[in-house]
Amino acid sequence: MAEKVKAAAIWLLLFLQGVIVLGERTRDKMYQPIMGASCFRRLNGTHQTGCSSTHSGSVGVLHLINVDADLEFLLSSPPSPPYAPLIPPHLFTRNNLMRLKEAGPKVISVVLLINKFEKMKQFSHELNCPNQYSGLGNSSDTATCDASNVALSWNPWGTGLLHEDFPFPIYYIADLDEINKLENCFEKFNNFEYESHALRSLCAVEVKAFMSAAVNSEVCMRRTNFINNLGGTKYCDPLQGRNVYATLYPRNSTENIDDNAKRTVNPVEKFIIVSCRLDTTSLFDGVGLGAMDSLMGLATMTMVAQMLRLLLPAQSSLPDPHRNVLFVAFNGESYDYIGSQRFVYDLENLEFPTRSTRSIPISFENIELMLDIGTLDDIANIKLHTLHKSSPLAQKLLQQLNRYAKSSRYNFKVNFESSVGYHMPPTSAQSFLRRDSNFPAFILNAAPGNKYYHSIYDDRENVDFVYGNSSQDYTKLADVSDLKNFKTDSLQMKVRNVSSIVAMTLYETLTGKEYQESKVANPLLADEFFYCFLQSSDCPLFKASSHPDSPSGLPLPPMRYISVLGGSQESSGWTYRLLGFLLSQPQPQVPMENCTQLPMSYFSGFNGTGECRLTTQNFTSALSPAFLMDDYDWSSGKFSTWTESTWSQFSARIFLRPSNIHEITTLAIGLVVFIISFCLIYIISSRWEVLFDDVPASNAALFN
Repeated sequence: MAEKVKAAAIWLLLFLQGVIVLGERTRDKMYQPIMGASCFRRLNGTHQTGCSSTHSGSVGVLHLINVDADLEFLLSSPPSPPYAPLIPPHLFTRNNLMRLKEAGPKVISVVLLINKFEKMKQFSHELNCPNQYSGLGNSSDTATCDASNVALSWNPWGTGLLHEDFPFPIYYIADLDEINKLENCFEKFNNFEYESHALRSLCAVEVKAFMSAAVNSEVCMRRTNFINNLGGTKYCDPLQGRNVYATLYPRNSTENIDDNAKRTVNPVEKFIIVSCRLDTTSLFDGVGLGAMDSLMGLATMTMVAQMLRLLLPAQSSLPDPHRNVLFVAFNGESYDYIGSQRFVYDLENLEFPTRSTRSIPISFENIELMLDIGTLDDIANIKLHTLHKSSPLAQKLLQQLNRYAKSSRYNFKVNFESSVGYHMPPTSAQSFLRRDSNFPAFILNAAPGNKYYHSIYDDRENVDFVYGNSSQDYTKLADVSDLKNFKTDSLQMKVRNVSSIVAMTLYETLTGKEYQESKVANPLLADEFFYCFLQSSDCPLFKASSHPDSPSGLPLPPMRYISVLGGSQESSGWTYRLLGFLLSQPQPQVPMENCTQLPMSYFSGFNGTGECRLTTQNFTSALSPAFLMDDYDWSSGKFSTWTESTWSQFSARIFLRPSNIHEITTLAIGLVVFIISFCLIYIISSRWEVLFDDVPASNAALFN
């Protein structure tokens, strides 16, 4: 008997397993996953932006949009709503998206952006005036950008969709095979006899991208903090990252190790700040390289730092031996200057550098001037922006820049002009000028020319980057006549020219002598830099800047969105290593086993043999001061208040959605079967003594 029971149990398990496998295979036949990237929700002190699906996922019937007129079918009482339009980039305009938004989720439940860019001429979802309400001034007299005059704004092609709130998910599909899968499904099941859509099965898509946060950052953080006290659930996180900084010369001033002691500055120390933006953003998660909007500025600052490091003598031999250069890459600048606002806050409170560095703090009295490198869309024509016309320092800088730019010896072919007044570009310097309009901040910025600002298409094609893939040494300066096989109009040469001019100007400022050498920045460094940040993290420059035992980077470019605590910080991590390597001093007498603690770092080096170097780089927090204050006024606009919603998953899949008649018929049959089954069970249970014989005596013993 026991063996029969055991056998029956085994057969039952095999049956259940078969049912499960069959169910999985049936599900796989019903649904086909679609790979892509989703729009998500961000919030500030007053609004929520982005998009979200319903909690169980949003479902819509596929409909391909080839021309604007195709939208009319969806917006004029379509036969089988809700629909999911497939929209190419040239039709992904503000006018079309706002019409879909007004139609509501009962008509439009999903929007799919497909990567068919042949007809695309522009694609920017940022505002015409980026960071409009967190800049130097907000009144009509002090505003740095006039949104009512689009032609004179800093982003004339902006649609502002990045700051809109949509009631449906928006999903971006880049892979052509996935796009073909969607289009084939649409053609096979949907693209005929539109009047009978409600009577037959249609190809549909389901997108899951539910956002937990809602309303604004104040409400979301309050809910998160309250729930955390009970169960640990989060609804949103502050946008948070790390600024990266490094000094040209190592600082010799160390601080008292007593953490409770009051911090004091060294008034003798003087710094020239050279800064740029580290981050970028786009509408979709994990997509967006910011090639023109911020990467060119980061490349320029990096090459300026390396050129000064190789040219300048020891700090003690400078006319002012207490002078230094502080290079800073600010993170989170796309969202109301998170990184630079925190940097200013830390300077005011003597919290930069942090106590953990054991370095004496720096305050505003230590800063001589700030040279902020903004966007360089037209890298051959750059303006030096300053707030006050009577600044002799600005006039001197402009004179020096143009002297090197127009020198026949170097043939740089770059023009610098002066721009004075409140019409200033949206760069990190605005955080400093907002605190004190007399702060000596100067901005290098070109006129707007990036039609893909803050979008998924600001990539290597947007800056015409072609990798030279040279094996030559990029850690040394190049002779001005040695073009390293690059064309004069290539991106590598353009960045070389601007970097050299800025480095020569700073060289003259620090030494008091005009630069007269033939050495300039190396275009090979620009080549390797852009390859790492635009094509693959598994690249020679990143390997040289890492420890020999460090794993190689991914064969993808690093993400440059600021993210949240615990999120990806690839960009700041690689920038940290890069500045550490290029600004460090070799220490050949120190073996690897003794080169383990900062300021000593062990790098693979250009040859990959490994070398110990004395470094100056470090991190500082890029978290808005608003999240450090318990009683902060979220609607004041003083500090950035951006947060990011939490979510459980991003996914998309296509399937055949049955018609309404099919669904009603299935439900009706199910109800009939349920009622009949209920009646049969009642009849059988009430007449069991008639329907079934008594149990035989031979079997009755089994139950005793």
